[in-house]
Parts: sequence; C-alpha cells; structure tokens
Amino acid sequence: MRKLFRGYKFFGFTLLVITLVLIGLPALLVRGCAWEKPKNTEEQGSEVRLQIGPDRVISLPLEEYLIGVVAAEMPASFHPEALKAQAVAARTYALLRMNKKSKDRKHPDADLCIDPGHCQAWLPQAGMRKKWGLMRFGFYYERVAEAVRTTAGEVLVYQDQIIDPVYHASCGGKGTEDAVEVWGEEVPYLKGVPCTWDPPHRTQPVLSSFVFQDFFARLGVKENAVPVGQGLGGVIRILEHTRSGRVKKVKIGTRVFTGVDLRKSLALRSTDFSIKTQEDRVVFATRGSGHAVGLCQYGAQGLALKGAKYDKILTYYYRGVEIKRAELK
Repeated sequence: MRKLFRGYKFFGFTLLVITLVLIGLPALLVRGCAWEKPKNTEEQGSEVRLQIGPDRVISLPLEEYLIGVVAAEMPASFHPEALKAQAVAARTYALLRMNKKSKDRKHPDADLCIDPGHCQAWLPQAGMRKKWGLMRFGFYYERVAEAVRTTAGEVLVYQDQIIDPVYHASCGGKGTEDAVEVWGEEVPYLKGVPCTWDPPHRTQPVLSSFVFQDFFARLGVKENAVPVGQGLGGVIRILEHTRSGRVKKVKIGTRVFTGVDLRKSLALRSTDFSIKTQEDRVVFATRGSGHAVGLCQYGAQGLALKGAKYDKILTYYYRGVEIKRAELK
C-alpha cells in the first residue's frame, strides 16, 4: 500500500513538472526576450511618428520601430547577415522620410505609415506573436532585435547624402532593375545588378488569370476596343522590354500601358511576366515579387548563406554607397 501511495505521489509530481514546463516556460521565454523598451532609452535615438490606422498616430523610438519593420519585411528565419542588411536599409528609409521638411499628403501628421505599398510594413509585438506563434516568438524576436542592435545608427549614404534605399522581395533570378526603368528617373545608386541567388521556388512562374470582362474593367478599356470574335489574340501585344528583360510597354486594343501600370492595375507580383489568351480569359505567368529595384531580400539571403557580411550585401545592391553612423537627435 505504501508503494502504491509513493507511486501516486511520484505521478502527481511528474504531472506538475510537465504542466509548469508546458505553460510556464513559453511565458518565461516571451517575457525574457521581448522587451517593450530597453532600460537605456538614449540608445533608441529619434522618435518616429507612425500612422497605424486612419485616425491613429503613435510615437515610438526609432530603433524599437525598426524591430517591427524587420519582423514584417523579412522572414525572421533568414541568416543574421541578411537581417542586418534589412535593418540598415529600413533605418535609412525611415530617417530619409523623418528628415523631410514637407509633409506626406497620405499621412500629414506622421513620418511614416505601415502600408508597405507606400512606406514600410510594421508589426507590433502582438502581430509578431500571431505571425510566429507563441513558442517561436522569443527566439525570432531576439534574432530580429539583435540585427537592429548590432547595426544601431548605421545608414546608407551616397556622396554624403542619405539615400532612398528601396527594396523588394525577389527579383526572380533575373537580376535587379534600373530605377529609371520603373520610375522614369536615373538614380546613380539604384542600378540593376546580376542576382542569381533566389531559391528555385522563387523563380517559378505564378499564374494570374482574368476573364475578359474583369480584365477590361480593371484597365478601364472599353470592350468594343477589341473586335468581336477575336478575343485578345493579336490585340494584346508586348511592345518593349527593359534592359533586364521585364515588360516595359504593352498594347491592348488601341491603348498602350507601361508594365508598371499594368502590374498595379491587375495586382500582379512583378513586371517580369508573359501573356497568353485562353478562350474567354487572359493569363499572366509572373516571376519574382516586387518592383525589382535596390536590395533583393531573397538575394541578400543567398549572399549571406555564401558567407557575405551585411555591409558587402548592401554595397552590392546599392552601387557606390557607404555605410555611416547617423547623428540621431
């Protein structure tokens, strides 16, 4: 009977230990690795005014803001050197806009917003927990925070002027694009460079299909611009490609669209696409993701895996730049 009692006692103790490990340890990891604010707030530098909703603007230290940007913009599982490169690019991007004298019309009361199509994406800690899960949150948070801490204050400059360090997810293995091909303006540090480090799954085409009626509506083209019975065969035609081989101009009916405008109107992943027609629809096969200018995030990961440090990654994608420490107020 005494042995039986000891057996129950041991079982109860074991169950208690397992419960504490399963419930207490994740909470301890989360609280231990995710600081709301460092003790030394002077290291945080300038305050960012960030619009996070239609009528909501918050202020937070620059370096704290950057943790949320890197967490949103790049997979936390990426190599530490790729994360550091992203941190420097994100800091440079933010400071350029924080130092502008004229207000942005989209968010006149804030320096930046969290719309990645207009500024940079950003996640609060609650968003990070949802993205990574409770068990991985502490580990991934520390990886991202370390990338920001290690590069604290570092920015990219060209001829002693802070640059506009645009970046994108994936060039699809085709290499990056000249800024002039996308935005019509020559930028000396935003020149296309070879980039073959995207993993195979990032270079495979993604199909986007549109029935004719929807296709016309999205582009604002009248259906009578296409002769009845001809579909789009012979009526839709790529006129010109960029130097890197992406679509620059397309003719649809009697109208000419840029590849950039077509991508925006149809929500295509990139301007690296081919076009086919199938009975009542038009099909785009798209490679890569983003505008393809500046830092390629998957390319940065590929370079980091080959041993490149973050400074070499940045000076490869942004030509002729230097990394300097900003004087933060």
